[in-house]
Amino acid sequence: MDPQRRHAPLPAVALPAGRVLPVLTAPDPGRVLDTPCADVDPTDPAVVALAADLVATMRVSPGCVGLAANQVGVAARVFSLDVTRHPKTRTTHGCFVLVNPVLVEASRKERGREGCMSVPDFTGDVRRATRLVVTGRLPGTGEEVTITTDAFEARAIQHELDHLDGLLFLDRVAGAHAIHPRTTYL
Repeated sequence: MDPQRRHAPLPAVALPAGRVLPVLTAPDPGRVLDTPCADVDPTDPAVVALAADLVATMRVSPGCVGLAANQVGVAARVFSLDVTRHPKTRTTHGCFVLVNPVLVEASRKERGREGCMSVPDFTGDVRRATRLVVTGRLPGTGEEVTITTDAFEARAIQHELDHLDGLLFLDRVAGAHAIHPRTTYL
């Protein structure tokens, strides 16, 4: 039996071919990484193109399971996610992009190790909810969707939501003892 619980995929969204964009790293002199992002119109063609760019950049980046718009220098509340191939995945909704996501419910916190493309030299131990409900809009159609998830997908979504709020995982660790040098990408 497949250890992953696959939920019904989100409605299909036709995205154009995306560009691979450079990812900002901390400390970010332009301060995009630590500034909360603004809501955007999910039907705006620029937002649809951004969604495609996030997916394209995520797919070519080793170990990457999610990418927020501000990580590529755009202060918009948009993120992509795909935990399908990660070994810690239990539940997956496949590859998706959410615009203007909102955390509705979170419960059952656990500590886990996180890494980030914007903090390439370190990982950290962060307490996150293991059960999660989040809503957001799909790029292009603007259709509202609700995602109910758990385990690693819940952790990854919260990590991306933090980015959209101008936070890095380093802002969530309990102290210096919870930060570790990165040895490899998973």
